[in-house]
Amino acid sequence: MDVEVTDGVSVVRLDRPPVNALDLDLVEDAVATLDGLEGPVVVTGAGNCFSAGVDLRAVLAGGREYTEKFLDAMPAAFLAVFDYPGPVVAAINGHAIAGGCVVAMAADVRLMSGGSVGLTEVAVGVPFPAAALEICRYAMGTSVAGAMLGAQNVDARTALQRGWIDAVVPPEDLLSEAIETARALGAHSPFAYAATKAQLHRPARAAIDAAAEIDPRVREGWLSDETFDRIAAYLTGLK
Repeated sequence: MDVEVTDGVSVVRLDRPPVNALDLDLVEDAVATLDGLEGPVVVTGAGNCFSAGVDLRAVLAGGREYTEKFLDAMPAAFLAVFDYPGPVVAAINGHAIAGGCVVAMAADVRLMSGGSVGLTEVAVGVPFPAAALEICRYAMGTSVAGAMLGAQNVDARTALQRGWIDAVVPPEDLLSEAIETARALGAHSPFAYAATKAQLHRPARAAIDAAAEIDPRVREGWLSDETFDRIAAYLTGLK
């Protein structure tokens, strides 16, 4: 995670070439980074991709021990964005897929310049942790079932029509507009903004906290031989 402060806005970049895939180190760094920030934040990706989601090759290579640690850290990273008390604007500069889509949905405002966005976990064969599902339910509204069960990526214009993002912005203007949006939101009372955001998030947060009986089954699913086989077959199909 790279952080650069511009006009009082912390620009946080997911920086793990080539597609900013989420591995254990990156999600742990995300939590630590956001925990150390104050004021408005822009989250974007280094290069031409926001994030292509979970690094499935790292999951296969690391096996169950790695995957268990990752399953603890991944929801914490999503919630670090979702629960951040100040303004968070996602500058989606390219593909935001699966876990990358969840990171984008966790922001308060989403601006997108291109690429595709979607929740493909079901197609891969892995279930959603409660934090990921409820964050997406909050951001996507009634379209979330189709997004999750259909497991298809859509372009920026379609995402705008469905309400997943707030605007489509030319690539050359994306970062500057995201910074300006975050800066404008940051001009509000920090206390009032944080309190209002917490109230808006309250139903999603309550659902996440109430999912104690769901997440163990999700973990069991991720750690099963069948899931590892499905991940391997999915990656083979990408070649």
